[in-house]
Amino acid sequence: MKEWIRIHNDDNVAVALVLLNKGKHIETGNLSLTLKENIPQGHKFALTSLKTGQHVIKYGASIGVVLSDTSPGSWIHTHNLKTNLGDLLTYSYKPDFNTLPALTPATFQGYRRAYGKVGIRNNIWIIPTNGCVNSIASALEKMSQKYLGEHIDAIVAFPHPYGCSQMGDDQENTRNILSNLVKHPNAGGVLLLGLGCENSNIQVLKPYLGEYDKKRVRFLQVQDVADELSSGLAQIEELVTYARQDRRESISCNELVIGMKCGGSDGLSGITANPTVGAFSDLLIAMGGSTILTEVPEMFGAETLLMNRCETPELFDKTVDLINDFKDYFKAHHQTIYENPSPGNKDGGISTLEDKSLGCTQKSGTASIQGVLSYGEIISAKGLHLLNAPGNDLVASTALAASGAHMVLFTTGRGTPFACPVPTIKISSNTTLATHKSNWIDFNCGSLVEGQTLEELAKQLFDFVLRIAAGQTSKSEEMGFHDMAIFKQGVTL
Repeated sequence: MKEWIRIHNDDNVAVALVLLNKGKHIETGNLSLTLKENIPQGHKFALTSLKTGQHVIKYGASIGVVLSDTSPGSWIHTHNLKTNLGDLLTYSYKPDFNTLPALTPATFQGYRRAYGKVGIRNNIWIIPTNGCVNSIASALEKMSQKYLGEHIDAIVAFPHPYGCSQMGDDQENTRNILSNLVKHPNAGGVLLLGLGCENSNIQVLKPYLGEYDKKRVRFLQVQDVADELSSGLAQIEELVTYARQDRRESISCNELVIGMKCGGSDGLSGITANPTVGAFSDLLIAMGGSTILTEVPEMFGAETLLMNRCETPELFDKTVDLINDFKDYFKAHHQTIYENPSPGNKDGGISTLEDKSLGCTQKSGTASIQGVLSYGEIISAKGLHLLNAPGNDLVASTALAASGAHMVLFTTGRGTPFACPVPTIKISSNTTLATHKSNWIDFNCGSLVEGQTLEELAKQLFDFVLRIAAGQTSKSEEMGFHDMAIFKQGVTL
């Protein structure tokens, strides 16, 4: 097993894959050094002498500058490394992308809906229009569990505090996210549950749905009925009866849309889990499928790599706007653009936002970028897409689901139990986490530093994704976890 890694030939730091003790001798190429201090797993150490203000290079790019002269074998982290990020930048388009060779698509057993879309679950979803009916939605979820089985995978409510007392973009975001979830093909039936006096009431939301299957989507405005629980349960029973008619059938994986997200990262995330997801993404795209990468703040510092992979100048311009508009959002709220890595990220060895971003964007693989989506916009083309959403795990994962992702691949070096409206696959960056939290982790990428190749592991992940798409339950589904959150930016009335 490797004990440390120099990720790129240009790097002037290496990363400990296990705890390395002070005094350990390190040799790589023509470099020979002795560690000056203990280096925790996932953390960095200097390979060469670094002068104050010199760039630290990892992944072949700068992750910041050192604050003082640093000798070879020294620990490089938040105490002596500073971000080099600042305000808005001007970018130029320098195309640099791969055209992946086409591969014959694999197939999986999924649901072909009457309106043409493909789903990987046959769920019944109860979606409140606003927070005032959350308790009713949750009560209906509990009461309707008796209908599970016989081709119904889950009956789930999605409480949230939005839909009223909102203005402008916030209100529009809520309407788009809720209507997109109503239209999501993982739901064989949907009950849209409203109060009646809220801003985003049922009548307001109906135009956002466009044409819809009236047998698949039902509405209940609770102010209009004497007994909302009995009325709601009757509606759910009819939805269950309708959804039970759908059966799994063989479907090409070129119809799959997979969201990609990371959170609670560590120093191994950009070495193991994220590159594996990136290689998976390339495989799926080569077979005609689609992937979506989000969490815009975690592109800061790596954005030019994505911009230059845009297929057209128009997509480049959209990506520039994606980055700078999010920076303007930070500035409008008087927040620093570069203050992102969480305490858990830092404990795991991530020192700056550039450090996290360069690791984070490994999930995008090498394919060219075919689309840039606004928050709440549904994917309509094939290939790799970027989505406007924040780094927050639940907000970003919900955004991926609302944009059409059938499932979310969520890489982590720290672990988390959460789930979003679609199957949320937890992929660990290290074997210790996978063993310690086996009730959370679905797939382990720690084996990548234990002798397994990236090609082998990516193929295993691809096969695993197809099994999940065909009905194998994720760990969070087994625990009954389903959550959602909407991006709130403005005033609450």
